[in-house]
Amino acid sequence: MNPTDKQIGGNHYQTPIQPVQYIHANKLNFFEGNVIKYITRHRNKGGKADLEKAIHYIEMLIQFEYNEICIVTGK
Repeated sequence: MNPTDKQIGGNHYQTPIQPVQYIHANKLNFFEGNVIKYITRHRNKGGKADLEKAIHYIEMLIQFEYNEICIVTGK
């Protein structure tokens, strides 16, 4: 069995294209990959909290890649 054919815990990544496959194929970095992960699963797992996590990773990406502070959520 391929590792991408199984999921440990839950079924929130039962999608036609696995986030990990998309992340790997597009050579995304840690921050970008987490944005994809949280956006993909928010409806089936973490809801609003997953969207807030995605925003947080975007804020960190802006900070590290562009040396700017960007606060979207005010948290």
